[in-house]
Amino acid sequence: MTATAPLTPEATPASGGRLRLRTLVVIRWVALFGQAVTLSVVYFGLDYPIVFIPAMAVIAISGVVNVILSVARPSSATWLTDREAVLNLCFDVVQLAVLLGMTGGLQNPFAMLILAPVVISGWTLSRRSTFTISALALVLVSVLAVWHLPLPWPEAGVQLSPVYIGGVWAALVIAVIFIAAYVSSVAQESRRMSQALEATRLALAREQQLSALGGLAAATAHELGTPLATIAVVARELQRELGADSPLREDVELLHAESLRCRSILAGLAERPAWDDGSPYHRLPVTALVEAAASSHRREGVALEIHAGPAIDSDADQPTVTRNAEILHGLGTLIQNAVQFARHRVDVDVTWDEESVMLRIADDGPGFDMTVLSRLGEPYYSTGPRDRRRGESQHMGLGIFIARTLLAHFGASIEFSNEISGGAVVEIRWPRHTLEVKEEAVLGPDRRRRAS
Repeated sequence: MTATAPLTPEATPASGGRLRLRTLVVIRWVALFGQAVTLSVVYFGLDYPIVFIPAMAVIAISGVVNVILSVARPSSATWLTDREAVLNLCFDVVQLAVLLGMTGGLQNPFAMLILAPVVISGWTLSRRSTFTISALALVLVSVLAVWHLPLPWPEAGVQLSPVYIGGVWAALVIAVIFIAAYVSSVAQESRRMSQALEATRLALAREQQLSALGGLAAATAHELGTPLATIAVVARELQRELGADSPLREDVELLHAESLRCRSILAGLAERPAWDDGSPYHRLPVTALVEAAASSHRREGVALEIHAGPAIDSDADQPTVTRNAEILHGLGTLIQNAVQFARHRVDVDVTWDEESVMLRIADDGPGFDMTVLSRLGEPYYSTGPRDRRRGESQHMGLGIFIARTLLAHFGASIEFSNEISGGAVVEIRWPRHTLEVKEEAVLGPDRRRRAS
């Protein structure tokens, strides 16, 4: 069995870095090739009077930088830190701005390419880095609107309207701001969701491994039961044969007592729930499942009361469910959250009818902050265990997200609210058929025949 992984999302390959050096180098080579081909076509093919040699020199400088980076860090798995990526992208923005300044500034139709580093930054880097690159792009766009060499028209004297230049400038400024904000927000949300789902996977894997350990303990107890019984019988026979004054009698009595103790311990292990395989031996009433989820989260000074019964106007029997690691972890997280915030009491009410199973967890703590109720359950958005009213973050948002995801796998819907008199309330509702285990579903063919 493998070791249990820690409950933390996987880190990015470099500290804060999400952009690989090889990717940046390849993109830059493609851009330099495109720039060189475009200049050559305009100068030689269209015979436009551009400053060809200085412009090619700027491209050559960028190529030299690319070669230096490739030689200095040849590994294809090299990940750039946030600071290194910012420096590289800022260099690309400046290089492109210099080329545009030599070839007409904002009159050049290729001026829109200055948005490319902003998009890359917004998707891969932090918001602070994206702000830095966007600010640099805005400054350079503004400079290009005022200062640039004339656009090399084939006929001299062609001038574009200042109003048109101002419109291009405004379009680029708005595009830089909008793209930086939009792409950065989408990328950050995607990263949060990815990390939260990874944490969910690790939490479930840990719960399943703990359940597997329970199964291993039960199997061990079963296998060792027979040899321990044999040891106990032999020890008892030796007691009878040895005289009261025998120097070995005390050792034999100790051996017999310890063998009985081992049998008692193993019997307790065998009674503990094993893996959640849906067998008849691992079915239990839904209230027992809730008690199992809450058992490890009780704390001194807080009364945790569990009440169960059919819903009003219903005489349905209590549903029987399997001991499931996903449900146990999800319920345990929500109950733990309530216990952490409660002042004196937490009430867990389990009700059911013919169609659904309901669970209500209420505490007498400060309740949820009204400003975060609509966002509870989103990854990394939390009010923290110390004071939910002040909104102090302790990463409980991730725990609630994991709980919500695991319970939703079985069709559960979860609602968060506050009591009028104070305190938080979590209400969970499952369709009964998604939880309940029928007798026919767990009995083998032979047992079903015997039961009939």
